[in-house]
Amino acid sequence: MVDVYIIDLFVIGLLLLIVTLGSGWISRLPLSFALIYLVVGILLGPYGFGLVHLRRDGVFNAEVLERVTEFVVIVSVYSCGLKIIRPLQLGAWDITVRLIGFLMPISIFGLAIVGKLFLGMDWGAAILLGAILAPTDPVLASEVQLTDTHDQDELRFGLTSEGGLNDALAFPFVYFGIHSLKDNNWDNWFKQWVAVDLIWAIAAGIVMGIIVAKAVVWIDKKIQKRRRADELMEDFVAISTILLTYSLTEFVNGYGFLGVFVAGLVVQRSYKNPEKPLAQLEFIERIEKLLEVGTILLLGSILLFKPMVEYASQSFLVIVLLFLIIRPGGAWISTIGKRPVNPRHQTFHPGTRWLFGWFGIRGVGSLYYLAYAFGNGLKGDLGEQIGWITYSTIVVSVIVHGISSTPLMNWYEHNLADNKNASPPATIDEFE
Repeated sequence: MVDVYIIDLFVIGLLLLIVTLGSGWISRLPLSFALIYLVVGILLGPYGFGLVHLRRDGVFNAEVLERVTEFVVIVSVYSCGLKIIRPLQLGAWDITVRLIGFLMPISIFGLAIVGKLFLGMDWGAAILLGAILAPTDPVLASEVQLTDTHDQDELRFGLTSEGGLNDALAFPFVYFGIHSLKDNNWDNWFKQWVAVDLIWAIAAGIVMGIIVAKAVVWIDKKIQKRRRADELMEDFVAISTILLTYSLTEFVNGYGFLGVFVAGLVVQRSYKNPEKPLAQLEFIERIEKLLEVGTILLLGSILLFKPMVEYASQSFLVIVLLFLIIRPGGAWISTIGKRPVNPRHQTFHPGTRWLFGWFGIRGVGSLYYLAYAFGNGLKGDLGEQIGWITYSTIVVSVIVHGISSTPLMNWYEHNLADNKNASPPATIDEFE
């Protein structure tokens, strides 16, 4: 009898071979690689060959899902930081400020209203649902993000920086929901939530991201002057930066996701040789793609038909309102009066504004927050309700955003992006 683990390795190896060798054809199709991984994950789960089991005897192993998705997210947000070459000035990051400062709260509280009025949740649970589903995904949204360090397109920049930041900045609202689940009397914990979870954790994430990244780069430069590291090992500096930043930020109760994103920005600006961060980016993106395979396979393997049908009407309501009203409406409000980088245009083209609203892809970040909530007090009927609504939303996002991203971005590139909303690539000298 062949061990199930060996069969899993065979299937994953075969999948990687097929999607790699067939990537030239697959990339031309109106579907994403994530959709292929999802289908294979379902085949590996209880409705297929039963090779992957995160649920045994009715008990869901949320810890495995949390740890896997946690690592995927920190790698991905670091990659987002490395891709961005823009002056750290408010004007250059105006679209990011709008998407984080307006669109994310609109999404969270819009979903919270849906949870309260239509799903029978109290405000704490409803805000938790909103915080889980509001962040856009930096892992599955590669088709709509910056393509490289020379890409200065405003739509791609906005979606990349939003994906890198809101996976961290939704955390205060996740904590808010968790506190509320444990104690309905907000007066008992609200001030502490503001001081620790809102102010301190964000500030600590930013500061630690800067300090750790600068320290690693300084040590790297000093040692490399004396004796260069082995070329094959040098890219592991990126992994060490990610792990050190994340762990040290968490040690001081900061948001590790935020710290790692900031570290990516700092590393990008800290080397005079532009090839150094570029090599890190290429290495990290390969790891990111591999981790994406494993995560979406896990998602597919945990889907169960009966509970998805049981919560289908609630999931449908959330999906329709989030995808077609809350996110697009919030994006439209957030970009009112927004001027593109190119001074020839007074405002964003309406098509660009709608694309900001449509590409609010859900995925690995939402899975992480859900798994984290499961480990910190979310359970019972409410846990099942939020869990299956989240799973269904992610699955639909993988399908509809995966199918639509390539044709919509092709349309955008041909009709709107041809240097109309983009600025010339910045030089490295601007940031030294």
